[in-house]
Amino acid sequence: GAAATRLLTGVFPSISAASADETVDWPEVTALTRYRTYRAIRRLLEELSAVSGLALLLDDVHWGDEASLELLDYLVRHPPGGRVLIALAYRPRQVDLGRTAFIESAAGQSHVIFVDPFTLTETEEFLGPHVNRADCIALYQESRGIPLYLEALVQARGSGGLIDGDKDAGGMEELPMAVRAALQSEFRRLSPGAFQVVRAAAVVGDEFDADILAVAAQLDRDSTLVALKEIAACDLVHVTRTGREFRFRHPLVRSAIYSLAGSGWRLAAHARIAAHLADLGAPITIRAHHLERSASPGDTATVMTLVKAARTVARQAPAAAAQWLHAALRLMTPNQGNRDLRLELLLALAQFQWASGRLKEGRETARELLGMLTINDQSRFALAVRTSAMIERLLGRPEQSRALLVDGLRQLHDHESSVTVPLRVRLAADSLYRADFRAAQAALDALPQNTDGWEPTMRFAVAAMRPMPAYAAGRITDTIRYIDEADRLFTAVPEDDLAEWVGSLAWLGWTEVFVGQYHNAARRFDRALAIARLSEQSYVVAMLLCGKARAYGMLGRLFEGRIVAEEATAMARGLGSRQVLAIALTQQCLIASWSGDEAQALHCGEQVAHLAGDSSEWWGASAWYAWAVALINANQLKRGAYAVDRASNRGKKPKLDQSSLLSCYELMACAEAERGRTSEAFRWATHASRISHPVLETNFGLAKLARAQALRTIAPVAAATHAQQAARAFSDVGQRVDCGRARLFAARAHVESGERVLAQEQLRHAAEIFVSCGARGLHARALHELDEIG
Repeated sequence: GAAATRLLTGVFPSISAASADETVDWPEVTALTRYRTYRAIRRLLEELSAVSGLALLLDDVHWGDEASLELLDYLVRHPPGGRVLIALAYRPRQVDLGRTAFIESAAGQSHVIFVDPFTLTETEEFLGPHVNRADCIALYQESRGIPLYLEALVQARGSGGLIDGDKDAGGMEELPMAVRAALQSEFRRLSPGAFQVVRAAAVVGDEFDADILAVAAQLDRDSTLVALKEIAACDLVHVTRTGREFRFRHPLVRSAIYSLAGSGWRLAAHARIAAHLADLGAPITIRAHHLERSASPGDTATVMTLVKAARTVARQAPAAAAQWLHAALRLMTPNQGNRDLRLELLLALAQFQWASGRLKEGRETARELLGMLTINDQSRFALAVRTSAMIERLLGRPEQSRALLVDGLRQLHDHESSVTVPLRVRLAADSLYRADFRAAQAALDALPQNTDGWEPTMRFAVAAMRPMPAYAAGRITDTIRYIDEADRLFTAVPEDDLAEWVGSLAWLGWTEVFVGQYHNAARRFDRALAIARLSEQSYVVAMLLCGKARAYGMLGRLFEGRIVAEEATAMARGLGSRQVLAIALTQQCLIASWSGDEAQALHCGEQVAHLAGDSSEWWGASAWYAWAVALINANQLKRGAYAVDRASNRGKKPKLDQSSLLSCYELMACAEAERGRTSEAFRWATHASRISHPVLETNFGLAKLARAQALRTIAPVAAATHAQQAARAFSDVGQRVDCGRARLFAARAHVESGERVLAQEQLRHAAEIFVSCGARGLHARALHELDEIG
């Protein structure tokens, strides 16, 4: 009726708009009119539900005003007739229990659903298949499974942003609109005093106590505590386990609040905090965080504090050290009196930027440094050249990298000086990437003969580089001897001293993979990773993860290998290095293919082949090898043959390592035999026999298996013998997937020769191996063939 309509216009203005031609008298707001309004709303809900029912959905009830909560209380005690569903969504931590007692009183006629954060599995489903597992895990951990934060983090990563409460730019503008609106709604509920305290908290850091917060906010302690109580009631901050400190609900909340504080206010707050921490005698690493954001150019004391802080964390946190050195250089005035200090800081900055994966910044720093140095400053010059060369290579400029090294060595005339050793080691590594193994050997041969003045770490670094060129030259006996010598030196060197040379450890581990020492390689990579992670050398960590993934793949630890390869790929994408990403995707492709995940293998293979393009380096050939494996295992033989052709450089001076090259030949022999092209299978088997070194079990096994493939239809008994020999060779080195493949093929040869019992035995062994490795496709194939022969 008209009376009810007049009551409802105060709640639903659209009702008034619909009756614009009528004069509306606003009712006097009394307790009686409020209850009449509630009855009118209940009646409205009943009428709206009459035809097909009604669902009333109310979100963010924890922010409800008094009248809205009183209405809900009324509807709970006097529920509407008919089919009416009222669903309320609220955050339990932000609910005022005194104002929402009706929720408890509705227990008999309600159903409570507790919405937990996403699990890791649900996070993966939410993100979709285009996000790899390593990124899913990282995003899950950062978001704590909360969809709102997960969406914001995904957008921040996609735009290259960071959820960092200390960044002056970005902040709220980087967040999705829904997230921004939700957070702004929370902030608006704070009183002015509470907002002043919460923005001071954002400046202080991740954790804070009332004392330092009072200094930052320029309030007395009691006022600060009152404001903190209000902020905590709004669920923006939580009390830590100590009971004395607080932390933000999530770093994203801190980032948003930090960006809402004016830049001038933030600068002054950082200055107040830095002064307070100095009075307390706080560690310089804590003070540096605030000093870099508040100091003025020419502040010599702050410059030296930042330098000291960077030195303190250099080994464990090169990214933080780089940040503080960059701030120190920015604060220094460009006068001749501090030139030597500037050179020292630029050199350290370039190294830290390289180690932490900030390659483009590192390249600019290195260029500036080389422009300032003279050849008379040999130690700094050599280190600057080496750092610059490493960065150029990672940025996909191998020619510039090599030119820097060659020119640097030419300018350093004293070839017997230990200063040249790091450059020659780097030149050897550069040559190995280019698959120019003679040049790598020449770089090592040019090293000084007298090593009396060398530190043990330098002796090890050189020894660790020697096995790979020897392996490439086919000097397998020397290779094994060099590996043993490097291992002996490695055990004598304290791990803390190896951070500078952990790249040499990577080459040693890869050589162990190529010669079939997979268990040793996996242990080597693990130890090297511990060193590289401790010193936060992002590029080296990614390369070591690639090696570890390959070792795991060869050992048949496919599930573990897949996780490691995904982590390597995620790190490589963050580094922005085409070379490192290609090496990581190569491992991911190979492991996916042997695991039976054909779609993933082809997806990674296509990406890595695109990255490789016309690269004439080892990593490019390895990329085409992985693509070939994925295609052949997916029965795309024509394209697979083309990829093998690219991987082997069409048989002319192959850039691929012998082990991978043999694997290519064996796969092609198998593919051609399956197509009934025996002469082609023999051709590939002959290639394998020609390059195989009999001392290496893995090479011997691949050559024998290739020969078995070619013999199956014309001499099945001999084929079975060759396949069993291959299986034993693979078993001896722990090469489990290939051992299973050899047994699978031996079974086929036995079937050809009518030896069904022997075939069944081999198939059972193969199936056991495949299921233990996680090679799902091969396991299904073994079971199918077992069923076929009864």
